[in-house]
Amino acid sequence: MTQDAQLIRKVNGIATSDGAGVKLTRIIGQPLLQNLDPFLMLDEFGSEQAADYLAGFPSHPHRGFQTVTYMLNGRMRHRDSNGNDGVIEAGGIQWMNAGKGIIHEEMPEQSEGLLRGFQLWVNLPASHKLSEPQYQDIQPHDVPEFSISSSLNCRLLSGALGDKVGPVSRIDKALAQPFFADFEATEVGQAELELALNYQYFLYVYEGQLNIDDKVLRKGELGVLSAASGITLRFSDDARWILVGGAPLREPVAQYGPFVMNDVFQ
Repeated sequence: MTQDAQLIRKVNGIATSDGAGVKLTRIIGQPLLQNLDPFLMLDEFGSEQAADYLAGFPSHPHRGFQTVTYMLNGRMRHRDSNGNDGVIEAGGIQWMNAGKGIIHEEMPEQSEGLLRGFQLWVNLPASHKLSEPQYQDIQPHDVPEFSISSSLNCRLLSGALGDKVGPVSRIDKALAQPFFADFEATEVGQAELELALNYQYFLYVYEGQLNIDDKVLRKGELGVLSAASGITLRFSDDARWILVGGAPLREPVAQYGPFVMNDVFQ
């Protein structure tokens, strides 16, 4: 018998800037939601005004977690201190393990037009805080895209949904694979999705609206879900959202900006 997830909390992001002044909305990693184990941060960036994003995110360090950049529109180049260099385009994803430490930059590969996407920070367990840095550059054509129903399409970036598997692979098979999927409605409809009972999930609506357990989640709102083996969603014809989940680490978090360990002495 499927246990349906409930919407237990709603959070609005706050306007801020990061990097060299890129305007964005911080959804996780702000006073209303400092983290959601195992997730440390979620930003949505998006603008058609080049001045809002052109300065990009010049060289900066990370340690103790993984960064995920998913592009909806536009192009972004990644370079890092390990010699990796790649361009991510609309529909593509970059998944970087900072591990024991890495310096990278993410800079727009355009001087005009819409640049829009997400950056997610996924915490690493204590056993992998000092792992070797790694980088995955996944192009749009490598991301499975399929229909859930006649009214709903899915792009699966990481994890599994039914018999589909996302292209992201973790640095170690011992780590639980996070789930990350992008959904787009084509008409008003309803869908039932399977969830992992031991995962913490959230939804973030970036267009239209969803209805979960008779509660509405509108554009710009993140919804925290209760632990469950499935979820029933009703959606508007213009709804677009990401569904993200991961196994909670239940470990202490000692964070100073882009450095995340288990205590301040590491």
